[in-house]
Amino acid sequence: CIKVPLSCQFCHLFFNTLTNTDIFMTYARIFVNSEITVKVARIKGSDNNNFGIICRFQDSENFYAGQISSDGFAGIFKVEDGEYRLLGHQSMVPVPAIMGGSVENEIRFECIENTLALSVNNVLADSQQDDTFKSGEIGLIAGTIDGNIGVFQFDDLKASAR
Repeated sequence: CIKVPLSCQFCHLFFNTLTNTDIFMTYARIFVNSEITVKVARIKGSDNNNFGIICRFQDSENFYAGQISSDGFAGIFKVEDGEYRLLGHQSMVPVPAIMGGSVENEIRFECIENTLALSVNNVLADSQQDDTFKSGEIGLIAGTIDGNIGVFQFDDLKASAR
């Protein structure tokens, strides 16, 4: 993983990923309960990818991430001690609301108390409960799988304390 400070809140952010690597940016403000939304599109690269929103970021090895892929899957991950673990499922679940390919999707990730809820284009994609991390920074994440590279555009990032 590569961490870059998130320095803008309502702007265009481009992630140019390395192969088999997650890149993430965080906003240096601590949230306990948060709702984060962003519009994101894959600009270049394979559909075999992952991108989304981070909440309760402690450090590069401890946080939650609500992610989708360009091939129509979604899931909520807990990264603890550097190990990624999908919460509640063996693999990311298919979500028909995800607009595949390079089409822009709006992602919302709510981290309220011990409930983590991921929505895509105003449709609930996944909801899980976990109480490992109580507060932390918010951010964005993008990555590639199977040796591909990718370019992702994030727009209209909005975050609020709940």
